[in-house]
Amino acid sequence: MPAIFNTIDKIKPLYDIVYKATLVICKLLLIADILIASMAVCGRYIPFIPDPAWSEQVVLTLMSYMAVLSAALAIRRGAHIRMTAFDRFLPKNLLRFLDILSDVAVLILAVIMLVQGWAYANTIGAKGFYESMPWLSRFWMYFPVPLAGGAMIVFEVEALYNHIKAFFVKEVEA
Repeated sequence: MPAIFNTIDKIKPLYDIVYKATLVICKLLLIADILIASMAVCGRYIPFIPDPAWSEQVVLTLMSYMAVLSAALAIRRGAHIRMTAFDRFLPKNLLRFLDILSDVAVLILAVIMLVQGWAYANTIGAKGFYESMPWLSRFWMYFPVPLAGGAMIVFEVEALYNHIKAFFVKEVEA
């Protein structure tokens, strides 16, 4: 059985690339967010700096992208809040089963986010426009939900695989 895991493990660099790309996107969004918010604040108090009407809506939209993408990144690192108080009292195989169960639940949520988020972005989002930018569709305000669903699916499949693999591959103790 471990031979199949060795074969599947060869795609780990692809997950690393997706993770790093998502992280870079989050960093770029944060930089843009800070610059736009700084310009808006300075524009209110310094007469020669413009305070564009669109700044608040763009900052909020960028924040929603960062929030959902960073939540997807946390799946890969296992950094989400979770109950671990009883872990030391439960058998290891039961813990692995519970990890798989939670992975499946999150994977189902991610698929729902992808499918329903895409439907909302294409229906409700496509019909509206930002008040301060009438040329820009509200699709971009709803798009973070399916985007995060897709990213969560990618990272959750990897987490699920790692938990299943733990049942069959013996841990090496250092």
